[in-house]
Amino acid sequence: MADFISTLALSASGMAAQAQRLRHVSENIANADTPGYHRKTATFEEVIAAGQRTGRVELGPVKLDRSELTRIYDPGHPLADEGGYYDGSNVDLVVEIADAREAQRSYEANLRMFDQARQMSSALLDLLRR
Repeated sequence: MADFISTLALSASGMAAQAQRLRHVSENIANADTPGYHRKTATFEEVIAAGQRTGRVELGPVKLDRSELTRIYDPGHPLADEGGYYDGSNVDLVVEIADAREAQRSYEANLRMFDQARQMSSALLDLLRR
């Protein structure tokens, strides 16, 4: 039964990490037109407990993408310099949509694993009751 519980914990940690990742992707998409906005990125890290690898994951620290901001020519914009340019964001919507789809599919895979483990443990309990 402990294996079922650890499987549930593993898949739950994956779902939580992907949900956080999807939140960062959503923030990036929402701020794609915000002047001076730097894209947020985060990596996954394995959870270590008592010096042992657990297999669970969590989202690591959020970092800002330091790539160049897009220079936008709009002389009428309030942030434009004397040349008529201002700094846009470094968010690429194609990359963000691809990241969102990847996070969604990973979340769904963890959800299927969670549901399968739950069904197996329920079937095991039914067998033990007989």
